Amino acid sequence: MSSAISIPATRPLNVVAASTSPTTASIHERMLFRKDSLTFPIRRPKVLHPVENEDLRLLILENISQEAVKAFQSQGFHVDHSTKAMSEDELVQKIGAYHAIGIRSKTKITERVLKAASKLLVIGCFCIGTNQVDLESAGKAGIPVFNSPFSNSRSVAELVISEVIALSRQYFERAFEMRSGLWNKQSKGCWEVRGKTLGIVGYGHIGAQLSVLAEAFGMRVLFHDVVNIMPLGSARQVDSLATLLAESDFVTLHVPELPETTNMISKEQLEQMKKGAYLINNARGKVVDIPALVNALKSGHLAGAAVDVYPSEPGSNGAPFDNQLNAWSSTLRSIPNVILTPHIGGSTEEAQRMIGEEVSSALTRYLNFGTTLGAVNFPEVDLRAITLEEPNHVRVCYVHNNIPGVLRQVNEVLSPFNVEKQYSDSKGDIAYLMADIADVSPSDVNSLREQISKTNANILTRLLV
Repeated sequence: MSSAISIPATRPLNVVAASTSPTTASIHERMLFRKDSLTFPIRRPKVLHPVENEDLRLLILENISQEAVKAFQSQGFHVDHSTKAMSEDELVQKIGAYHAIGIRSKTKITERVLKAASKLLVIGCFCIGTNQVDLESAGKAGIPVFNSPFSNSRSVAELVISEVIALSRQYFERAFEMRSGLWNKQSKGCWEVRGKTLGIVGYGHIGAQLSVLAEAFGMRVLFHDVVNIMPLGSARQVDSLATLLAESDFVTLHVPELPETTNMISKEQLEQMKKGAYLINNARGKVVDIPALVNALKSGHLAGAAVDVYPSEPGSNGAPFDNQLNAWSSTLRSIPNVILTPHIGGSTEEAQRMIGEEVSSALTRYLNFGTTLGAVNFPEVDLRAITLEEPNHVRVCYVHNNIPGVLRQVNEVLSPFNVEKQYSDSKGDIAYLMADIADVSPSDVNSLREQISKTNANILTRLLV
């Protein structure tokens, strides 16, 4: 057990510490910052840092935005940054030294990796999806997972519009022929998109933005979703996937990877599509039965397809996309009017910058303040900031199993102190409590942590001072 530490005195505002207030507004900041006539904040947030007083180490993989790396470094965190993904074996060897990890879609955080992550506190997915993380195992280990569900929506929507036009005009094929030295000017099988019907499967943030863009091109928009959603513009929700497939000239997919969406577009659904229609998948690789799509394209039932995501994808740039990765790769590559892209739906400078800002802010708020707003596998809990005028306050961050009697045990430990604010919430089997305790002496800090950690439901206890 480490010895008691001294609670630090107030620092000058220009001193960089291991934990500082986030720069983006959160619920506690909005409540905190009233302004006087000179526009200076009346109460300023206090710098918090873990009781363990250990430098926080972050592992950032897959060429995540340098802006995110700089944001972490500005907080005093030690950051190791790599442009590549890591295999499960590599992660098992290295993850034990880190308190946080940032990944995109290629790195897999499995149960085996989590068991080796003895210090890991938080995971950041710098992308929309989180299916590359074992969310249940992470939650059971007391590790929240954050992502960026909206930041690349515009980039994906614009890619879809470009693919609609490219497929309709076959200019992907014409460009390839020109680069091969062949002049082949033709209009047969080439169409304007004006007046055509776009069917959107999944009317979330991407689907809704795409709907607006498509109508600006004069397209008719239908959409199918598992819940009733108010459409934008003149878009219309249809009663079933079969109806959408039968009426659409272009079908584009924007759904998460779930058991119920795996191979949701297979032989039966492809046969329901119009002859001469086009399929676009920028969602998840397992949503489409690719061998069935190959057959529909080779038979001429579909006039073309655009695919940006695949069941198995290379781990780094320069790696082969061949039959060893997916048995049908060479066949799919050989079919005319098929656009294949290497998972670039959200790969724009704007999207990556916004994703970097959003996820790095979420991770920083959790590490510094315990805030879990936006976590996908965790109860969402927040408290307003401890201020500089509250020098002897301690924040308790307690992750525990969701069983009866836990709060009674914790409050018995806290009963000698003044609990100024407290909030608890649960999600499935995991519960999370945050509490700010006043007038805590340095000698009490380690005792508090030890007593709370010994409660029978404890998963992870952190104290921030």
